[in-house]
Amino acid sequence: MKYYYDFHIHSDLSPCGDSDMTPNNIANMALIKGLNFIAVTDHNSVNNSKAVEIVANKLGLNTLCGMEITTREEIHLLSYFKNYEDAKVVSDLIYESLPNIRNKPEYFGEQNIYNEYDEIIGTVDKLLLSASKYTLNEISNLVFKYDGIIVPAHVNKLNNGILGVLGFFPSDLKCNFIEIYKNNVNNDNKLLNESAYKVLYNSDAHYLKDISEPINYIYIDKNKSIYDYLCFSM
Repeated sequence: MKYYYDFHIHSDLSPCGDSDMTPNNIANMALIKGLNFIAVTDHNSVNNSKAVEIVANKLGLNTLCGMEITTREEIHLLSYFKNYEDAKVVSDLIYESLPNIRNKPEYFGEQNIYNEYDEIIGTVDKLLLSASKYTLNEISNLVFKYDGIIVPAHVNKLNNGILGVLGFFPSDLKCNFIEIYKNNVNNDNKLLNESAYKVLYNSDAHYLKDISEPINYIYIDKNKSIYDYLCFSM
Protein backbone atom coordinates (compact mmCIF):
# COMPACT_ATOMS: atom_id res chain seq x y z
CA MET A 1 0.00 0.00 0.00
CA LYS A 2 1.03 3.58 -0.64
CA TYR A 3 1.58 5.79 2.40
CA TYR A 4 2.43 9.49 2.58
CA TYR A 5 4.73 10.32 5.46
CA ASP A 6 6.70 12.83 7.47
CA PHE A 7 9.05 11.17 9.95
CA HIS A 8 10.81 14.29 11.27
CA ILE A 9 8.54 16.72 13.12
CA HIS A 10 9.39 18.74 16.23
CA SER A 11 6.89 19.48 18.99
CA ASP A 12 6.94 22.25 21.59
CA LEU A 13 9.22 20.00 23.64
CA SER A 14 12.09 20.98 21.36
CA PRO A 15 13.12 24.51 22.35
CA CYS A 16 13.29 25.42 18.68
CA GLY A 17 9.73 24.14 18.10
CA ASP A 18 6.89 26.64 17.89
CA SER A 19 4.43 26.82 20.78
CA ASP A 20 1.65 25.75 18.38
CA MET A 21 3.36 22.38 17.89
CA THR A 22 1.15 20.52 20.35
CA PRO A 23 0.07 16.87 19.95
CA ASN A 24 -3.42 17.72 18.68
CA ASN A 25 -2.24 20.47 16.36
CA ILE A 26 0.47 18.27 14.84
CA ALA A 27 -1.81 15.28 14.32
CA ASN A 28 -4.68 17.31 12.91
CA MET A 29 -2.42 19.25 10.55
CA ALA A 30 -0.98 15.97 9.29
CA LEU A 31 -4.53 14.71 8.74
CA ILE A 32 -5.56 17.90 6.92
CA LYS A 33 -2.50 17.64 4.69
CA GLY A 34 -3.31 14.05 3.79
CA LEU A 35 -0.46 12.20 5.48
CA ASN A 36 -0.73 8.59 6.63
CA PHE A 37 2.40 8.22 8.78
CA ILE A 38 4.06 10.73 11.11
CA ALA A 39 6.82 10.72 13.69
CA VAL A 40 7.53 13.40 16.26
CA THR A 41 11.29 13.44 16.73
CA ASP A 42 12.20 15.99 19.34
CA HIS A 43 15.77 16.73 20.30
CA ASN A 44 17.13 14.06 22.66
CA SER A 45 13.72 13.19 24.12
CA VAL A 46 10.55 11.19 23.42
CA ASN A 47 8.48 12.81 26.17
CA ASN A 48 5.76 14.02 23.78
CA SER A 49 5.68 10.92 21.59
CA LYS A 50 3.06 9.04 23.61
CA ALA A 51 0.58 11.92 23.56
CA VAL A 52 1.04 12.32 19.80
CA GLU A 53 0.54 8.58 19.32
CA ILE A 54 -2.74 8.61 21.28
CA VAL A 55 -4.14 11.59 19.37
CA ALA A 56 -2.95 10.39 15.96
CA ASN A 57 -4.37 6.89 16.40
CA LYS A 58 -7.79 8.33 17.24
CA LEU A 59 -7.63 10.20 13.94
CA GLY A 60 -6.63 7.10 12.00
CA LEU A 61 -3.01 8.16 11.53
CA ASN A 62 -0.07 5.83 11.97
CA THR A 63 2.89 6.88 14.10
CA LEU A 64 6.49 6.00 14.75
CA CYS A 65 8.03 6.69 18.13
CA GLY A 66 11.35 8.45 17.79
CA MET A 67 13.69 11.31 18.59
CA GLU A 68 16.56 13.24 17.05
CA ILE A 69 19.69 12.41 19.02
CA THR A 70 22.77 14.62 18.96
CA THR A 71 25.99 12.61 19.15
CA ARG A 72 29.19 13.76 20.83
CA GLU A 73 30.44 14.73 17.37
CA GLU A 74 27.29 16.90 17.05
CA ILE A 75 25.80 14.71 14.33
CA HIS A 76 22.01 14.49 14.31
CA LEU A 77 20.65 10.95 14.19
CA LEU A 78 16.98 10.12 13.88
CA SER A 79 16.11 7.06 15.93
CA TYR A 80 12.88 5.06 15.72
CA PHE A 81 11.59 2.30 17.99
CA LYS A 82 9.00 -0.48 18.02
CA ASN A 83 7.30 0.96 21.08
CA TYR A 84 7.32 3.90 23.46
CA GLU A 85 8.65 1.88 26.39
CA ASP A 86 11.93 1.01 24.66
CA ALA A 87 12.23 4.52 23.28
CA LYS A 88 11.75 6.00 26.75
CA VAL A 89 14.59 3.92 28.19
CA VAL A 90 16.98 5.24 25.54
CA SER A 91 15.58 8.76 25.89
CA ASP A 92 16.27 8.73 29.64
CA LEU A 93 19.83 7.50 29.09
CA ILE A 94 20.44 10.23 26.53
CA TYR A 95 19.02 12.86 28.86
CA GLU A 96 21.24 11.70 31.72
CA SER A 97 24.27 12.09 29.46
CA LEU A 98 23.51 15.70 28.52
CA PRO A 99 25.66 18.37 30.17
CA ASN A 100 24.14 20.19 33.13
CA ILE A 101 23.19 23.23 31.11
CA ARG A 102 19.74 24.47 32.08
CA ASN A 103 17.38 25.66 29.40
CA LYS A 104 16.72 29.38 29.35
CA PRO A 105 13.27 29.68 27.73
CA GLU A 106 13.72 33.39 27.09
CA TYR A 107 16.70 32.58 24.85
CA PHE A 108 16.11 29.07 23.50
CA GLY A 109 12.37 28.50 23.81
CA GLU A 110 10.10 26.42 26.01
CA GLN A 111 10.56 22.67 26.51
CA ASN A 112 7.00 21.64 27.34
CA ILE A 113 5.63 18.15 27.90
CA TYR A 114 1.97 17.62 26.94
CA ASN A 115 -0.76 15.08 27.49
CA GLU A 116 -3.19 14.02 24.78
CA TYR A 117 -5.48 16.97 25.61
CA ASP A 118 -2.77 19.54 24.84
CA GLU A 119 -2.38 20.32 28.52
CA ILE A 120 1.15 21.09 29.69
CA ILE A 121 2.01 18.49 32.33
CA GLY A 122 5.69 19.28 32.80
CA THR A 123 8.83 20.87 31.46
CA VAL A 124 12.37 19.67 30.86
CA ASP A 125 15.18 21.39 32.75
CA LYS A 126 18.32 20.53 30.78
CA LEU A 127 18.81 22.18 27.39
CA LEU A 128 17.78 19.54 24.86
CA LEU A 129 19.82 21.17 22.09
CA SER A 130 23.04 20.02 23.77
CA ALA A 131 25.13 17.14 22.47
CA SER A 132 25.03 13.86 24.39
CA LYS A 133 28.20 12.23 25.70
CA TYR A 134 27.78 9.27 23.32
CA THR A 135 29.67 8.94 20.04
CA LEU A 136 28.05 7.98 16.75
CA ASN A 137 28.96 4.33 17.24
CA GLU A 138 27.85 4.33 20.87
CA ILE A 139 24.47 5.81 19.96
CA SER A 140 24.05 3.21 17.23
CA ASN A 141 24.79 0.38 19.64
CA LEU A 142 22.50 1.81 22.31
CA VAL A 143 19.60 2.23 19.90
CA PHE A 144 20.07 -1.27 18.48
CA LYS A 145 20.16 -2.74 21.99
CA TYR A 146 16.55 -1.61 22.37
CA ASP A 147 15.49 -2.77 18.89
CA GLY A 148 15.71 0.71 17.43
CA ILE A 149 16.68 2.01 14.01
CA ILE A 150 18.96 4.91 13.16
CA VAL A 151 18.63 7.25 10.19
CA PRO A 152 21.28 9.98 9.78
CA ALA A 153 19.34 13.24 9.68
CA HIS A 154 19.44 15.91 6.95
CA VAL A 155 22.68 14.59 5.49
CA ASN A 156 22.53 17.29 2.80
CA LYS A 157 22.88 20.09 5.37
CA LEU A 158 26.27 21.31 6.58
CA ASN A 159 25.15 21.89 10.15
CA ASN A 160 24.83 18.63 12.10
CA GLY A 161 24.59 16.45 8.98
CA ILE A 162 26.92 13.46 8.92
CA LEU A 163 28.58 14.59 5.69
CA GLY A 164 28.94 18.14 6.95
CA VAL A 165 30.59 16.95 10.17
CA LEU A 166 32.63 13.92 9.06
CA GLY A 167 32.81 14.43 5.31
CA PHE A 168 31.99 10.78 4.60
CA PHE A 169 29.70 7.89 5.45
CA PRO A 170 31.51 5.53 7.87
CA SER A 171 31.89 2.07 6.36
CA ASP A 172 30.41 0.47 9.48
CA LEU A 173 27.35 2.74 9.61
CA LYS A 174 24.46 0.42 10.50
CA CYS A 175 21.48 1.81 8.65
CA ASN A 176 19.47 1.25 5.50
CA PHE A 177 18.15 4.79 5.15
CA ILE A 178 19.46 8.33 5.25
CA GLU A 179 17.32 11.45 5.48
CA ILE A 180 17.47 14.29 2.99
CA TYR A 181 16.06 17.62 4.06
CA LYS A 182 13.19 18.33 1.69
CA ASN A 183 14.05 22.01 1.17
CA ASN A 184 17.59 21.26 0.00
CA VAL A 185 17.23 18.35 -2.40
CA ASN A 186 19.47 19.72 -5.15
CA ASN A 187 22.74 18.40 -3.81
CA ASP A 188 25.79 17.72 -5.97
CA ASN A 189 27.75 15.94 -3.26
CA LYS A 190 29.37 12.96 -4.94
CA LEU A 191 29.28 10.87 -1.77
CA LEU A 192 25.56 11.48 -1.42
CA ASN A 193 24.73 10.77 -5.04
CA GLU A 194 26.76 7.56 -5.09
CA SER A 195 25.65 6.22 -1.71
CA ALA A 196 23.84 2.89 -1.55
CA TYR A 197 21.39 4.07 1.11
CA LYS A 198 17.70 4.45 0.54
CA VAL A 199 16.36 7.94 1.15
CA LEU A 200 13.63 9.44 3.30
CA TYR A 201 12.52 13.00 2.51
CA ASN A 202 11.26 14.70 5.66
CA SER A 203 10.29 18.22 6.66
CA ASP A 204 12.19 18.77 9.93
CA ALA A 205 9.13 20.89 10.72
CA HIS A 206 9.27 23.30 13.64
CA TYR A 207 6.05 25.06 12.59
CA LEU A 208 2.68 23.60 11.63
CA LYS A 209 2.79 25.05 8.13
CA ASP A 210 6.07 23.24 7.43
CA ILE A 211 4.76 19.71 7.98
CA SER A 212 5.11 17.84 4.70
CA GLU A 213 2.48 17.93 1.99
CA PRO A 214 1.40 14.54 0.57
CA ILE A 215 4.32 14.34 -1.87
CA ASN A 216 6.75 11.77 -0.49
CA TYR A 217 5.48 8.24 -0.07
CA ILE A 218 6.54 4.69 0.62
CA TYR A 219 5.05 1.35 -0.38
CA ILE A 220 4.54 -1.13 2.44
CA ASP A 221 3.07 -4.60 2.17
CA LYS A 222 -0.12 -4.80 4.22
CA ASN A 223 1.41 -7.62 6.25
CA LYS A 224 4.46 -5.55 7.25
CA SER A 225 4.93 -2.73 9.73
CA ILE A 226 6.75 0.53 9.10
CA TYR A 227 9.41 -0.75 11.50
CA ASP A 228 9.95 -3.81 9.29
CA TYR A 229 10.13 -1.58 6.24
CA LEU A 230 12.86 0.61 7.71
CA CYS A 231 14.76 -2.39 9.09
CA PHE A 232 14.73 -4.71 6.14
CA SER A 233 14.06 -2.64 3.03
CA MET A 234 17.07 -2.85 0.71
